[in-house]
Amino acid sequence: MTILLTGVAGFIGMHVAEALLARGERVVGLDNINGYYDVRLKHARLARLAGRDGYDFVRADLADRDAMAAVAAAHPDITQIVHLAAQAGVRYSLQNPRAYADANLTGTFNLLEVAKSARPSHLLFASTSSVY
Repeated sequence: MTILLTGVAGFIGMHVAEALLARGERVVGLDNINGYYDVRLKHARLARLAGRDGYDFVRADLADRDAMAAVAAAHPDITQIVHLAAQAGVRYSLQNPRAYADANLTGTFNLLEVAKSARPSHLLFASTSSVY
């Protein structure tokens, strides 16, 4: 089983990746490592996963249609998707609403397009507090 896990550099994403790897699953972790939260924390989380058997990291933005098509092409064995990536934070949405539209709407749409070609048996969408 190969699981595409978005938001892998986040707190929850990294722990989900660790749990999946511990039970022997193959994980393709995807994150754009944006600067909304401290990128040092994100890199530290990714370092915990780096080099683990069955783990591949892809730095890509869900809103980038071509990047997502490349992920699907490079990993035709995706059987499940766990979608945790999102632009978080309520106050920031007033300053930069496009970041929310790009990440949470366009990004999720692009991921669903990947799912159309991958045809996973399951897609878990954890959403975000910032989708209203």
